[in-house]
Amino acid sequence: MSEVRIKAERRTEFGKGAARRTRRSGNVPGVIYGHGTQPNHVALPGHELMLALKTPNVLLQVSVDGEDVLTLPKSVQRDPVRQTLEHIDLVIVRSGEKVTIDVPVAVSGRVIGALVDLVTPAVSVEAEATHIPAEVPLDIEGMAVGQVVRAGDLTMPAGATLAADPEQIVLVLEAPPVEVAEEEAAEAAAEGAPEGEAAPAQEAAPAEA
Repeated sequence: MSEVRIKAERRTEFGKGAARRTRRSGNVPGVIYGHGTQPNHVALPGHELMLALKTPNVLLQVSVDGEDVLTLPKSVQRDPVRQTLEHIDLVIVRSGEKVTIDVPVAVSGRVIGALVDLVTPAVSVEAEATHIPAEVPLDIEGMAVGQVVRAGDLTMPAGATLAADPEQIVLVLEAPPVEVAEEEAAEAAAEGAPEGEAAPAQEAAPAEA
């Protein structure tokens, strides 16, 4: 589990105007809460925070007024157009504590003649706060067209257990449209032809007398 140290400043001004001023200064307004503590309103360095959030479910060791607190991003608000960070909620966690969190599904492998529809990109799992898996692997190699993968079919990483509904559909291997299937069949035939030779063409119908 990745952990990033980041220094924050305590915020004393609130409201939309104060939040805009915080963002103009290159910081991101946020709040730290959890374990019965009073919400702690902070400003975090925007560039450092953006880099840290590139890692899913990253742990943030936030230093505020010389005091360190281990947190997990709970909610991240972004500008819908520019995708810049607008606000972040951080929940306090402790080593050994179990948390329930969404973890990305990482699909590997290939099924010829199938369209892969990842219905659920992330599934809910329970894991220790300091050992949250980066991803849940899903190898589709050898599966068949039409097969449906449900949450209960996934193999959980060590130390994690499924918290989602086992019947939740995660992935469907759909049959492609007829035109796509014909193109793939032609490509497969061409790949299987000996080097330097083209795949045999269909015989033309005899001309009418």
